[in-house]
Amino acid sequence: MNREQELKAVEAEVAECTDCTLHMSRKLAVAGEGPADSEIVFIGEGPGFHENEQGRPFVGAAGRLLESMLESIGLSREQVFICNVVKCRPPGNRDPQPEEIEACAKYLERQLRAINPKVIVTLGRFSMARYFPGARISAIHGKAKTKDGRLVVPFYHPAAALHQPKLRSTVEEDFAKLASLVARAQEMAPPDADSPPDPEQLSMF
Repeated sequence: MNREQELKAVEAEVAECTDCTLHMSRKLAVAGEGPADSEIVFIGEGPGFHENEQGRPFVGAAGRLLESMLESIGLSREQVFICNVVKCRPPGNRDPQPEEIEACAKYLERQLRAINPKVIVTLGRFSMARYFPGARISAIHGKAKTKDGRLVVPFYHPAAALHQPKLRSTVEEDFAKLASLVARAQEMAPPDADSPPDPEQLSMF
């Protein structure tokens, strides 16, 4: 199975998944979207109202800001892969629960193995916790770590900049680092597609 086929398989399985209670209130599952060979994967938290309606990630206000940030550094959303740690909308946009994140982890791991990106950007604290357990986003945003030949860098979630306008400049500054991070990642050893990330083995870049 090639990478496109694997991503399609994940998408089909996510659409029918009943492994946690989130499936009971979803309208459409949101597996993720983007090129199967993308060098950058953005991992958010979970679908919101508009994502649940359309079955696509980051299509609301936060998505428009994400697209704006990408455009500011010469990228489009069609050039990156975008997904979330949970694939169905938490009711009322509440935080995803640990058991829900765990239920979806297998899908995210398969997506990352298939795409094998050079850079992973976490958006918000729940995706950040996958790689930086116990860390505070205010302390580590924009600071990359390396794991299995790829860089992992935590960013504020775009929604944070919408709710707290003073964070807008910080988000812009972090996004401005992406081009240099990709360039650095291209000089590193090829990512190990067979090994899922082990947070305990991450080292500062």
